[in-house]
Amino acid sequence: MQTLIQWLTSAFCLFVVFLQYNHAASQAQETLPPIVNGKNPHDFESMWSGFDPRKEPLETEVLHQWEEDEVILRIVRFRIGIFKGERAMLAGVYGFPKHITAPEERLPGLLQIHGGGQYADHRACLMNAKRGYATLSIAWAGRISAPDYRVGPETVKLFWDGKQDDPAYKITTDWGAVDGYHAPGRNPGNVFPSAKPADWTLDDIESPRNSGWFLCALAARRSLTFLEQQPEVDPERLGVYGHSMGGKLTVMTAIDSRVKAAAPSCGGISDRYNDSAIFRSTLGDDVSLKNIACPIIFLSPANDFHGRIGNLPSAIEEIKTNEWRVTCSPHHNHQDTPEYEAVTLLWFDMHLKGNFHFPRTPKGILTLNNRDGIPSFTVQPDTSRKVISADVYYTQQGKSDERPQEREHTMHRFWHHATAVKTDGQWIAKLPVHDTDHPLWVYANVTYGLDQPVSGAGYYYGTYTASTFNVSSLLQMISSEELKQANIQPALKQSSLIESFEEGWEKEWFSYRPEQWARTTHKIYDPMWKAPHEARLTLKIQSDEPNTLVVLIDDHAAEIKLPGGETWQEVTLNPDDFLNVEDNPLPGWDGIGRLKISPKEVLRPRRGSTTPPKTLGGQWAGSEPTFRNLRWK
Repeated sequence: MQTLIQWLTSAFCLFVVFLQYNHAASQAQETLPPIVNGKNPHDFESMWSGFDPRKEPLETEVLHQWEEDEVILRIVRFRIGIFKGERAMLAGVYGFPKHITAPEERLPGLLQIHGGGQYADHRACLMNAKRGYATLSIAWAGRISAPDYRVGPETVKLFWDGKQDDPAYKITTDWGAVDGYHAPGRNPGNVFPSAKPADWTLDDIESPRNSGWFLCALAARRSLTFLEQQPEVDPERLGVYGHSMGGKLTVMTAIDSRVKAAAPSCGGISDRYNDSAIFRSTLGDDVSLKNIACPIIFLSPANDFHGRIGNLPSAIEEIKTNEWRVTCSPHHNHQDTPEYEAVTLLWFDMHLKGNFHFPRTPKGILTLNNRDGIPSFTVQPDTSRKVISADVYYTQQGKSDERPQEREHTMHRFWHHATAVKTDGQWIAKLPVHDTDHPLWVYANVTYGLDQPVSGAGYYYGTYTASTFNVSSLLQMISSEELKQANIQPALKQSSLIESFEEGWEKEWFSYRPEQWARTTHKIYDPMWKAPHEARLTLKIQSDEPNTLVVLIDDHAAEIKLPGGETWQEVTLNPDDFLNVEDNPLPGWDGIGRLKISPKEVLRPRRGSTTPPKTLGGQWAGSEPTFRNLRWK
C-alpha cells in the first residue's frame, strides 16, 4: 500500500512537472512576453520590449498566383505571431517584375499599408513593379482586391465562420485569439484604437498591446521580415508607405531600423489627444515620431481631418532625421491629385534607388514689419531643378491646438492664394489680413517638372500619371498677439462678391479631377464672404449648348436649366432652392462650408438611411461653361 502511495505521489509530481514544463513551453512560444506584476507597458520602450520581428518563422503560404504585364503577383499569407496560445496569420498581395533572375538584380522592397475600410490591392504591387520595386500590400483588416481573389467584408465574415463550402469563401488574415480587424472588427464590441482589456485582447489590464494600432504595427514589422527574406528583394533597401490609417501605421512601422525611407499620407501627425494616458504615452503619433530616424516625407492636404497640417511643425521637430519633406495640397481633404501623390514614388527613387534628386524644402521667410503694415512672404526654392511656379497660401482660420472634434472647421477653412512675384531668384507675396484677432498661417508650394512622367497607384488605387510634382515649405503659424505687436494693419474688407472668375481664380477653388471643369471652394466659410441677412446667391453663366448646371452647397443642391447660346444668363438662388437627398431645403446660409459648380452630382443618404441616392444634372454638352460674378445680393 505504501509503495502504491509512493508511486502515485511520484507520478503526481512528474505530472506537475510536466504541466509546468508545457506551460513554460507555451509561454516561450508566445510572441510577446507576459505582463509582470500587473504593470502595463507605459512608454515606447516597454511597449515594444521583448518583440523581435525576425525571431519567429514566417510559415509562408502562397494562396494564389498569376502573371500580369510581365509582373508576378501572389496572394500570400505568413505568420504574425502567437498570441494567447493561438497562431495569427497575415494575408497580403505580393508582386515583383518577372525578369529578376540573378541575386545582383535584387530590388528595393516596399511595404504598402491600406487605410480604414480599404483593401490590400494588387494595383499597388503591379504599378510599383513596373517601376522596379517588389511590393507587399498587407491585408491587416482581411480585405483583398485582386483578380480571382477578392475578399470583401462579407467574405471576411465567411472566413471567420469557417464556411468553406460557400463558393465565395477565401482564406485571408486570421488574427487568432486577438482582434486586429477593422470595419468591422470580428468582435462587435471591439473599438479598434482602444487599449482597454476585453476577452479578445492580449492583456487583461489596460495596455497598448490591446490596441489594434499596436497589433497592426507589429504585423507590419513582420511584413518587413517577409520582404527581406524574398530572393528578389535587397533587404538593405526597404521602404514603407500608407494612407489615412495606413499613414499612422506607416509612422508606427518606420521606427524599425530596417526602414530606409517612409511616406505617410493623411495620417501620423495628429493622434495625440486620446483620453487615455496610457494611449498617449505609447500609441500617440508623437511617440513614434520621436523614434523615426529614416528619411520621411509627409503628404498632408491642407484641409485633411485625419492628418492635420497644424501638427506638421511639431512632427518635424520630433523626428530624429534632418532628411524630410512635406507636400501640402491647398483645400484638399483626405485625397490628392497626381502632382502630390507622385512624391511618394520620387522619394523612394531617391532613397532606395539613388536615381532621382529630390529638391530641398523651399525656404519661407515671413516678414511682419513692413512699412505698409501688410505681412509678406518670401519663397526661396531649390533651383537645381527648373521651377514651374511658386504659390503662397495663407489662412486666418487656423487654431493653435486643433482637436478631432473640430473636424468640420479643419475640413472647410479657406486658404487665400497670394500671387508671388519673382525677383532675383525668389518669389515674394503680400498677405493682406482682415483682422489681427485671429492667427496667420502661411506656407508655399513649389511646382517642378519631371524629365519623364511617372505613373503609380494612388491613395485609393486608381492609376495616375504625373508630369509635375510639388514640394511645400513648412507651415508657419503666427499668433494674434504677434500680429498686433507688429502693428499689422487689416487690409481686407468683407465683400459680397465671392468670385469674379478673372484670371487665376481656380487657385482658390479645387478639384480631385482637374481634367474636368467642375470646381469647389470653401470661400463661403470665410468671414470675408459671409452671407448678409436675407441675401440671395446670384451667378452669371454662359453655355453654348442647352445644359443643366448643378450648384452644390454642402449636402444640398440646386439645378439650373440653361437654354444655351451666346447670351449670358443670370440666376438667383434662395436657400429653399437647395434640396438634400430627402428633398429638405437648406435652412439658411449660416454655417455653410462648401460650394461647388458642376455638371452632375449624386446626393447620397446618410449611413443607415433607406432613402435612395438622387442624381442631378447629367452629361455636359458642348464646350465648358464660363462664369461671372458669383455674389451675395
